[in-house]
Amino acid sequence: MYNTHDPQVLPIRDGVKPSCVVLPNVGDGTCLDFLVQRLPAVSRESWLERMARGEVVDELARPVQPHTPLLKGLRIYYYREVEAEPHIPFEAEVLYQDAHIVVADKPHFLPVTPGGKYLQNTLLVRLKNQLGLPDLSPVHRIDRDTAGLVLFAARREDRGAYQALFRERTVHKAYEAIAPWNPAITFPREHASRMVESNNFIRMQEVAGTPNSFTQMELLEHNQHWARYRLLPISGKRHQLRVHMAALGLGLKGDGLYPVVDDAPEGDFSRPLMLLAQSLAFCDPVTGLQHQFRSRRTLGPLPRHEAVHKPVLNYRND
Repeated sequence: MYNTHDPQVLPIRDGVKPSCVVLPNVGDGTCLDFLVQRLPAVSRESWLERMARGEVVDELARPVQPHTPLLKGLRIYYYREVEAEPHIPFEAEVLYQDAHIVVADKPHFLPVTPGGKYLQNTLLVRLKNQLGLPDLSPVHRIDRDTAGLVLFAARREDRGAYQALFRERTVHKAYEAIAPWNPAITFPREHASRMVESNNFIRMQEVAGTPNSFTQMELLEHNQHWARYRLLPISGKRHQLRVHMAALGLGLKGDGLYPVVDDAPEGDFSRPLMLLAQSLAFCDPVTGLQHQFRSRRTLGPLPRHEAVHKPVLNYRND
């Protein structure tokens, strides 16, 4: 559970702020019992060790002990720890930095924020340590599998203004992708559909109903099997570009989730997702500057002799 409350009760440790959990308004027992039940990935023995080190405290900076009663509604802060965190051997590049924003060019495979088994090997934590900016915060997200541009707010007081750019769709975003070539599908086109979470929480799906996701698509080049596309998302649903292309039978090269789950094993970096967050353009709401950024990364040339082996499926689930 990554915390966004910026507490001062525990200091930042190795670029990571403490996480927070709120005690329930009902129930009896101890804080220890609740933490073991609420966060089963952490053993009782581990909680006891952390408490002994003074690394579990409440919102008043009082140490939480094994016998501390369950005080209803109280916030508990602790350091998130990851055992045997996988190493990501690729580095991001900072393309721009001023007093208000940072623009990073992210490699494939690197998560933007801590979650699951990734903590230090995330773009946010690496940049905090590299730049010495404890309040750095991403104002939008791209998938771990996607490479390219990510915009960060450097100061807490500026976050809302930059987040509003994406909420109000005043940022011009462009992506590049490599996917199969099908001469029967005409471009340019706009794909509109209703996207919702699927029964598999990792994946999204299209269903019948009023569209809530929109992508403009352009064809840039193609050969016998593959094509390069320019994708312009109008909305920002999770996995939107991947789902929209798969719905056309054009699942992105290297995609381990769409149209079928075929993810590479941990540590296998041989099949990067051919999706690049290529450009960002917006008027800075704090400084008034007109910004236009472009990734220095590329997806490389189209495959020349590699046929498409994945099944061509209609991903729509009406």
